[in-house]
Amino acid sequence: MAQRPDQRTGGPAGLLGTGCEPGGAAGARAAVVDGPYGPYGPPGSYDDPAAGTGPAAGPHLAGRTAEDVLAGYLHQQSADFLRSLRLHRESGPDAEGAGAAARRLRRAARRISATLHTFRPLTEEAWADQLLAELGWLSGTLAREQACAARRDRLMAALTRLTGRTDRPDRTDRAPRTGRGVRPDRAEPPAGARSTGARRTEASGTDTGPGAPDPDTAVPDADAVLAAGAARAGALLDRQLTLARTRAHSAALQVLGSSRFHAVADSVAVLASEVPLTRAAADVPAAEALPPLAEQSARRLAEAVGALPLVRAGQPYNAEALADGARQDAPWHQVRVLLRLSRYAQEVLVPEYADPRLAEAALLLEGHRDAAEAAAAAAAAARTPRIAPATAYALGVLHADQRHQVEAARYAFGRVWLSREKALKGVER
Repeated sequence: MAQRPDQRTGGPAGLLGTGCEPGGAAGARAAVVDGPYGPYGPPGSYDDPAAGTGPAAGPHLAGRTAEDVLAGYLHQQSADFLRSLRLHRESGPDAEGAGAAARRLRRAARRISATLHTFRPLTEEAWADQLLAELGWLSGTLAREQACAARRDRLMAALTRLTGRTDRPDRTDRAPRTGRGVRPDRAEPPAGARSTGARRTEASGTDTGPGAPDPDTAVPDADAVLAAGAARAGALLDRQLTLARTRAHSAALQVLGSSRFHAVADSVAVLASEVPLTRAAADVPAAEALPPLAEQSARRLAEAVGALPLVRAGQPYNAEALADGARQDAPWHQVRVLLRLSRYAQEVLVPEYADPRLAEAALLLEGHRDAAEAAAAAAAAARTPRIAPATAYALGVLHADQRHQVEAARYAFGRVWLSREKALKGVER
């Protein structure tokens, strides 16, 4: 089935990412996608190399129409959406229960959106587009609070790891207070960081008289400066991310009480009983209509991965990801979006089979996104006016550490993806 000229590529706005499908760059690796399973191979192909190319469609599609399969899957996800909404309302002051319900709500919303996006030609497109936009708005709003909390925990853990401190310092080890109203990151550095040059001068026996250089102006030890700035950097990040989380929480509460959200919930409730599909979906067999559309999603994913610099990312310590920039990270984020779309399409076609390599690749790209956003948060904190040099230095080290995590995620993703391709080629032979 050829792709319609008016069919969008990429992911729904807000929920699954935006942007057009990235084209294959010059010299990009070619990807061959055969069958309804796309680049993943048929069920059992990784466990049994002699399994061959597999059937044209899984047993889940046999004897069923496209309407039966799509309606059944969307009924299940919409029921999960409504169930999660009820749990969220019943959680009350239980923050942990409310967070778990919100995650389940977003999980169902993502799957509904991905299904409507991938199989859009079989739906009433005007209705599907409107629901896609509303679910994207809802999921994006609910995701901000959890993202801020996870980013804060990630950065605090990274600071602890970089400084080698497993507990909070005693009050005697903290920098002295310089008076009321002085900001923590403007306090004087601890004595250890300022006395390093003095100890070296005394050991060498040089003159420390009036004509000699001031020991306090000597370059301090890097570890001491990092230790001095880590606590202040952590306090600064904690204030900024806690404030962002509080605002996100307030926005989520406003959204869940708005008339716009109730309209979305009503649309999903209708989806739980009746799916607006075209007449063709009720007549055409599922094995003929659904696999070609899922294959289009798989091809877009393969082309997007082929445009990535996997050869460069496959070299350890290549320093490619150290240059911070949204333009450099965008192709990787787009692959994460397309990977999610393809995984959810696979759930519709073969719900009893899950490709472990795809799940692992998805987790790696989720970590890639988290590390990139954490690095951006550290860089934004370093641009805070009038912070101490030690604080700025600690934030710079933290930023570099998270960009190294971005590089590590790209390296691991490349190894997983290339091993999957080798396994598929072995099955085809």
